[in-house]
Amino acid sequence: MPHKLPHLLFDFGGVIINIDYNRTLEAMRRFGSGIEFTQAAQAGLFDELETGQLTPTQFRTGLREHYQLTATDEQLDAAWNAMLLDVPAERLALIAELRAQGYQTALLSNTNHLHITEINRRLQQQYGLRNGIADCLDRVFYSQEVGMRKPGEEIFRHALDQMNWKAEETLFIEDSPQHIATARRLGLHTLFLTPPLTLQDALPAAIRAFSA
Repeated sequence: MPHKLPHLLFDFGGVIINIDYNRTLEAMRRFGSGIEFTQAAQAGLFDELETGQLTPTQFRTGLREHYQLTATDEQLDAAWNAMLLDVPAERLALIAELRAQGYQTALLSNTNHLHITEINRRLQQQYGLRNGIADCLDRVFYSQEVGMRKPGEEIFRHALDQMNWKAEETLFIEDSPQHIATARRLGLHTLFLTPPLTLQDALPAAIRAFSA
């Protein structure tokens, strides 16, 4: 029988925060061409940033060299952060309600220093969260801090081990199919959150299905 109170492992972008990759592509293309970045696949430069192998300074240099971009640091940062949209209050409220009910929660995110700094700045400004999204969950796992990224199996195993969770007792909420595939292969339950589904629409039903 499955665990009656599943542990909840959340992706960040497209699940808690709204994301529009095209906004960054459009912004970058004002400074040059040939930028490669999608939800499903991305160029090595971005992978290296997300696994902590590049500093923001090295990332900006790489953008200029690889894609012949002519832009200031501030312009590049603004373009890179353009994909970051809003964090709806009702999503944070749902997570807070679930935690109050006894659910353990964690975040597993492919992210980078520039993005998480900007997101957490906004969360502090809008919601008064001093530590950003970390104030909303029991634990956060950022790819650039652990040196691994989804869809690799290692980062999932790391999060489960650190949380002392069993895969079969964990529900993973994600909007990228390749990450869902890894989670399922490892035995996690999954909620594939595709538009127009939102967290508050789909998660309560997924939890009920898990516990049935």
